[in-house]
Amino acid sequence: MLTSFTPVLDALPTRKSPLMEKFWALLETKSPSQLEAMARESRAITRRNFGRTMRMFAPLYVSNECVNNCSYCGFSRDNTSIMRVTLTVDQVIKEARHLTQQGFRNILLVAGEHPRFVSEGYLEECIHAIRDFVPTIGIEVGPMEAPEYERMVKAGCEGLVVYHETYDRPLYSEMHTAGPKKDFEWRLACPERGYEGGFRRIGIGALFGLSDWRLEALRLAAHLEHLYKHCWKSSFTVAFPRLRPAAGGFQPKTGFPDWALVQTLCAFRLTFPEVGVVLSTREPAALRDALAPLGVTTMSAGSHTEPGGYTGAGQDDLHHTVRGKRVDLDGKTENAKAEGQFGIADTRSPAEVAEMLKNQGLDAVWKDWDPSILTEGALAA
Repeated sequence: MLTSFTPVLDALPTRKSPLMEKFWALLETKSPSQLEAMARESRAITRRNFGRTMRMFAPLYVSNECVNNCSYCGFSRDNTSIMRVTLTVDQVIKEARHLTQQGFRNILLVAGEHPRFVSEGYLEECIHAIRDFVPTIGIEVGPMEAPEYERMVKAGCEGLVVYHETYDRPLYSEMHTAGPKKDFEWRLACPERGYEGGFRRIGIGALFGLSDWRLEALRLAAHLEHLYKHCWKSSFTVAFPRLRPAAGGFQPKTGFPDWALVQTLCAFRLTFPEVGVVLSTREPAALRDALAPLGVTTMSAGSHTEPGGYTGAGQDDLHHTVRGKRVDLDGKTENAKAEGQFGIADTRSPAEVAEMLKNQGLDAVWKDWDPSILTEGALAA
């Protein structure tokens, strides 16, 4: 059993490790010139450790069914009027092939948490179905036990993403009012269970706009420090997604302005030189362009956050869900589509984002891994 992060989290911010003391100092109020200096150093460290590369990925939402009530999320169980769908495996293949035609070889399968629709066997089947033409597959789904994660890995999945949303315990309880996600400790230990299950890459993050941004960043950094110590065989990424408009109309509880996002990104890069930093299409194009050289190592492009968003797959099976049960629609759904998890700010195509990166002297990397690397024949060669 891995060492629990809970005692460390409960001790923050009054007791901090030396590394967290350094990180906390980087989050102190900075003048514009000090912030610029942090950005320059962050850029230099990123180039030194990652070269001029930018890994490209795309999220593929397979289902927006969910049994959790999360106040900020478009998939929340309480949003009973939204259109929902779970793609068939053939439809997942169709969406994945569309993404590979755009250049992607790194796909993240995303789903709400609903065991009746998104079962362990369903996810395994989806992974099996696309692994021959998608070399890098990750999942961002409801938490599982370590043996279940091991089956995902054996099916061909090599990455796990799980955001804790907020490390503020009282606020976490306020935001999550029903469903398995209510269990703070269960979700907090998810990266460790993923590590036990064999994932090579593990992504963590917090949703900024719920709690005080400096305290949230500190807790996220402490979690990352803990994982580096206890799950050292895996590589890690962090993300700092900001609340975006979603079904339900939830408004951010706290501010997280652009300058704070820049400072947070740079603080992570200066403290954790080798951690991957993910920037999604939640952020507007101009800001993504500015942040790309400063410490970001992985970007999405052309994203859709609704199942079937790339090809229109699943439109023939739209329905509502009330109290976790399917309710068929009355009438036609000719122009309807499944609800997305949140709004997209950067709507540029993958090719346009790749061109932007090229203009900044960065190389878009669509593929940097192949399962054959671990085969006996490849190792012998």
